[in-house]
Amino acid sequence: MKNRISEFVVGLIFGLGLIVSGMTDPGKVLGFLDLAGLWDPSLAFVMGGAIAVGVFAFAVAKKRTTSFLGGAMHLPTSRDIDRRLVVGSLIFGAGWGIAGFCPGPAIVSAGAGQPKAIVFVIAMLAGMWLFELAERMSHRTPATQTGGR
Repeated sequence: MKNRISEFVVGLIFGLGLIVSGMTDPGKVLGFLDLAGLWDPSLAFVMGGAIAVGVFAFAVAKKRTTSFLGGAMHLPTSRDIDRRLVVGSLIFGAGWGIAGFCPGPAIVSAGAGQPKAIVFVIAMLAGMWLFELAERMSHRTPATQTGGR
């Protein structure tokens, strides 16, 4: 139960941080991404702060074997930059640039009832479902594709 309570509190703080920083306002995000127009640099400070917190948090996490609540630490180990990472990053960036949302702020905005965010979250979930379907289909062996015949 303490895990669920801490997850809720951390999610609430994260969501409030997204609201206060302006990340839930697609206009502000698109203004930040508009380098050739009326560029709004304010989100650069938000990103810089997030990166600084992340660097510190990962430095602390690397030295630990368990989480603060006693669970095992599962940190990423791969440092490979492969085709899947690059393509996924391009899709993410294109979606962020078109909609002005990335997943976290979109979920917060959808929870607040923003219609554009609700459409974005539905499209995001559909994309995740399609990816999972494609992954399952690509990992089938010829025997499982033909029903074992």
